[in-house]
Amino acid sequence: MEEQKNNIPKEQDDEKMVDDAFQYLLESYLASRHRKKVDIITKAFNFARQAHKGVKRLSGEPYIMHPIAVAQIACSEIGLGSTSICSALLHDVVEDTDYTVEDIGNIFGPKIAQIVDGLTKISGGIFGNRASAQAENFRKLLLTMSDDIRVILIKIADRLHNMRTLESQPANKQYKIAGETLYIYAPLANRLGLNKIKTELENLSFRFEHPEDYNAIMKKLEITQEQRDELFSNFTAPIRQALDEMGVKYEIKARVKSPYSIWNKMQNKNVTFNEIYDILAVRIIFTPKNREEEINECFNIYIRISKIYKSHPDRLRDWLSHPKANGYQALHVTLMSKQGRWIEVQIRSDRMNEIAEQGFAAHWIYKEGGDDYSEDEGELNNWLRTIKEILDDPQPDAMDFLDAVKLTLSASEIFVFTPKGEIKTMPAGCTALDFAFKIHTFLGSHCIGAKVNHKLVPLSHKLNSGDQVEILTSNSQHVSQDWINFVSTAKAKSKILAILRRDDRETQKKGEQLLQDWLARNSMEMTTSVLDKLCDFHEVAKHENLFQALGDKRIILGDRDLDELQGKTKAEGAKKGWRKYVPFIGKEKPHTNQELGGNDQSYFIVPKDFNRKKPIYISEENISRFIFPKCCHTIPGDDSLGYIDGKNRIEIHWRNCPVANKLKTSYGNRILDVKWDMHRQLFFTATIKMRGIDRLGLVNEVTQVISRQLSVNIRKVVFTCEEGIFEGLIELRVHDRADVSHIVNELKAVSGVQEIQQVN
Repeated sequence: MEEQKNNIPKEQDDEKMVDDAFQYLLESYLASRHRKKVDIITKAFNFARQAHKGVKRLSGEPYIMHPIAVAQIACSEIGLGSTSICSALLHDVVEDTDYTVEDIGNIFGPKIAQIVDGLTKISGGIFGNRASAQAENFRKLLLTMSDDIRVILIKIADRLHNMRTLESQPANKQYKIAGETLYIYAPLANRLGLNKIKTELENLSFRFEHPEDYNAIMKKLEITQEQRDELFSNFTAPIRQALDEMGVKYEIKARVKSPYSIWNKMQNKNVTFNEIYDILAVRIIFTPKNREEEINECFNIYIRISKIYKSHPDRLRDWLSHPKANGYQALHVTLMSKQGRWIEVQIRSDRMNEIAEQGFAAHWIYKEGGDDYSEDEGELNNWLRTIKEILDDPQPDAMDFLDAVKLTLSASEIFVFTPKGEIKTMPAGCTALDFAFKIHTFLGSHCIGAKVNHKLVPLSHKLNSGDQVEILTSNSQHVSQDWINFVSTAKAKSKILAILRRDDRETQKKGEQLLQDWLARNSMEMTTSVLDKLCDFHEVAKHENLFQALGDKRIILGDRDLDELQGKTKAEGAKKGWRKYVPFIGKEKPHTNQELGGNDQSYFIVPKDFNRKKPIYISEENISRFIFPKCCHTIPGDDSLGYIDGKNRIEIHWRNCPVANKLKTSYGNRILDVKWDMHRQLFFTATIKMRGIDRLGLVNEVTQVISRQLSVNIRKVVFTCEEGIFEGLIELRVHDRADVSHIVNELKAVSGVQEIQQVN
């Protein structure tokens, strides 16, 4: 009885928390520019509250707080209206309760039901058990999105709230969700112009995947805050004076580079925090005197401030005349401050700023009858069309599918002209063949070359902004396998793969028929057992690969195949046929990790009842039981994770390894948390790359620092010099990542060394 009394205040507190959160949501909605449809929002809230009654989140708060928070983000941070708010409040009802999409449709209408259905997770699907349900759910989300973009916007709001409350999840779930966020959702938010949300998603992912690096950067930003404030104040003072003289109504803001962007630059450019000079940028946001003249006013401000500071000739970015595909408009200029630092200045109107913050949601046109949207014509529709084409021809593999979508999200843009002078927006780094597929699939599949600025170029020629491109075709041309290597757009890749798959299917059909005929002649039937034996004998992974090899005559069936199927005993060398004479062809031997220490044991096999929420500890005793792939060469001290492969063995990856990023997204349910429990007994290989000004005795000094001062064993040294610039590659034997960092810091002090980085 006493316990019941104690629970009553807690329930009352929860009820008040829920009521307050919903009240704040209503106030935010009433303060927006949308038509005030409070009744349907209240109805959706009451329905969701009842449906989720008694359910708690992992954090301990009532579950209904999550839908309210998602609706709040959709309303306040993305700028959506009542249909979206209702859908956000109801987005988990179908998945978590007995209500169906039909029930939602009957009570709230078909539009809300359609959006809720798009947000409801599904099981199974085209990828089956080969990947986590995430890939299939994402595909469903995109399919619905091509009919109503609000689906993906609410999903981004849902993901943002999940990231904000990720603390309560176990570490392996944190890596999975953070990985998906960084790989798909942050680029998606960026593509839709949700810049603030994109930045927050990146920072939260970074915080959970690399907590030590995140905290170190946050601390350094805090320490250097005063210096930045002083630089900002001194730099903007003459700009303010000039704008006041012009009679411009404006505000100037400091934009500090996000922790994730800083860390990314440190990783990619191999520089320290102190070597990053673009941490501070300045944003001028003005209210134009005349909306029709706002672009001219941007240029007038630029002309005026470039009289105060010298501008960098190669760093003027004009997103005014040709906005980015996500609607972003601004003029970017880089100016030299009096302190000798380059500072980027972004000039934009208040309207452009709103679009930069809220993306397409900021300039949707709403119909009078409600908030059914019709998105702006142009690039958004082009992008949706590209997504739809990928969905119409789904990849057979979940990772291929997600990669194809990722390609359409992350590319920066260039402008290319057709022979008639029409502008086409293309991703930076695209080729003439990409452009051909952009125009039409027939043009792409029959492309033999192109004329760029009236000069003949091959298919693989990379395009630059401003190029005029004419595609040359031939009816006799056919898609080739090597085309995949030099296209960079999702559309071109998906079309090439689709054509190749169609050709493969025909070859496989031919191979299957050849096998059937051969088996019939030898009085046998085509069974799974027969196919498995032939696959094993010819060392091919799948039945499809066997049919393919038979169809294109890479495998010719003969007496040895017959002996194999009839179970006649043969020496190992004879069984392998011609392969015995070619020792480097055959199955790759499994990596035993003997060089990493430990006994030559078999790999650890994950049992069915294995607790995936608990971390696995790697020690000297068990390290040889894990697989260490070559993609990232992780060593003790790295932020690492485990991945359960198809044979239930555990691979160890660096958390930011490109392969691991895909695995987190496509196979998130197989991710494990990894902790190092090493005691500096074993040695691991690490490589350091150096560059600088050559001088007499430099190599000797570098090796002396490593071998004598630090007592580290050098396995390999390669130094080359050209025109006074040296490049060096040193392979070392170290205990852990801390050893590598210490060596790098010591070598920075060697005279002549300009750049130094850890290769792995």
